[in-house]
Amino acid sequence: AKPEAKPEAVARPEEKPTPIDLAGLRIQFAFDDYNLSSKAKENLEKIASWMSRNPSVKIQVEGHACEIGTNEYNLALGERRANSAKKYLEGLGVSSARISTISYGEERPLDPGHTEESRSKNRRDEFVKMK
Repeated sequence: AKPEAKPEAVARPEEKPTPIDLAGLRIQFAFDDYNLSSKAKENLEKIASWMSRNPSVKIQVEGHACEIGTNEYNLALGERRANSAKKYLEGLGVSSARISTISYGEERPLDPGHTEESRSKNRRDEFVKMK
């Protein structure tokens, strides 16, 4: 008798990545800081785990800053924030080829207000799935 064909030997069509709420995993930073909090690391661990299960997925890390400081300074700070997340993801085993970074500085506030509460929401990294 011939051995049964194993079902996993059948070629499957490219699987769709499992959904993840990347917007809900945005991470926040303290004023003028780009160090990752424990909550940020927890969110990055969820993203890394999702990326390891979905090897074709690439993401862009968008670094943002609040309005305090010059545009140039905030663009540089947003870049450092994006790179902090990228380095952490790489440390969790995600290939750097799958992570791009961009800084929007203060140009794209999540909350356009001018209170400390608004500004604190704007000190963040957002994660976007690349097409």
